[in-house]
Amino acid sequence: MIEIDGSAGGGQLLRSAVAMAAVTGRSVRVADVRGDRSDPGVKHQHRAAVAAVAACCDADVEGCELGSETVTFEPGPVTGGEVAVEIPTAGSVTLVFDAVLPLAAALDEPLRVTATGGTDVRWSPASPFYRRVKLPLLAEHGVAARADLTSHGFYPEGGGEATLSLAPASPSRLDLVDRGDPLGVHVVSVCTHDLAESDVARRQATAAVERLREADCEILSEAVRRVDAPSPGSVVLVRTDFERSLAGFSALGEPGRPAEDVGEAAAGDALSFLDGPGAVDRHLADQLLPFLAVAGGAVRIPAVTDHVESHLSLLRAFGFEVESEERAGGAVVRSPGQ
Repeated sequence: MIEIDGSAGGGQLLRSAVAMAAVTGRSVRVADVRGDRSDPGVKHQHRAAVAAVAACCDADVEGCELGSETVTFEPGPVTGGEVAVEIPTAGSVTLVFDAVLPLAAALDEPLRVTATGGTDVRWSPASPFYRRVKLPLLAEHGVAARADLTSHGFYPEGGGEATLSLAPASPSRLDLVDRGDPLGVHVVSVCTHDLAESDVARRQATAAVERLREADCEILSEAVRRVDAPSPGSVVLVRTDFERSLAGFSALGEPGRPAEDVGEAAAGDALSFLDGPGAVDRHLADQLLPFLAVAGGAVRIPAVTDHVESHLSLLRAFGFEVESEERAGGAVVRSPGQ
């Protein structure tokens, strides 16, 4: 039984722990789950993530009740099929998918996971980032996955729904040290229909595009959409394309925050990244680590954050060789793979 200290790293450690347990076939116990938070223990979205992974490998799970601070996960063989989980809040659907994605390396047949909850909420990958940045980049490295969005869900009601379709995969090595020359940017802006009268989606997109053009970025595409959702909300994504990599920067609308500020925030993050040497953005830096551990390779990241360091420690506990090397303007994380 692998023992993991879950006090630092938030829900990411619990999700990654059960994912790597399923991939390696090794049991794990995570103690002091989210212990450094003001509201420690398991929350609805963590329960949903553990339940989704458990259903994919017929795992025995103990302690995954609301508020629990110790979870034990004993996996069986990973199988495909159909899985459905529900988050009865605006908890993140994409974080549930993050827990399931690494299982592609152990699948023996296709898998479909449908989750309901928040599709575009704080502290998690927004749905445009997930569908247009993370999954396309993984596809270039042998992971065939698709996220189909049935409906959006914003804070506080959630109520969105999406399905992750995952095929058995043998991930290829990640060679993401040199991103190559920039090719241009894509802008995607979404708002709910009840914000259409204020033209929120268009204003977000226009502000982002204007900021990017001021910096001489080539705009490859611009898309504006209006959607239905139980709660009003908006999101904007700026995707930067390079010869050998992708990066994404999203921002969420909030009550009282002008749409122009939302668009400019996403564009500003993209421009800051373009000024540095990273091959992937800071969110992908953390999210790609399980695939780097399994497949091997090297990834240049903007910084070794606390999240990255705790994630690396977890992977080492499962026997993976992962090391980080400080570089000017960031770091390179390497692994020989399994």
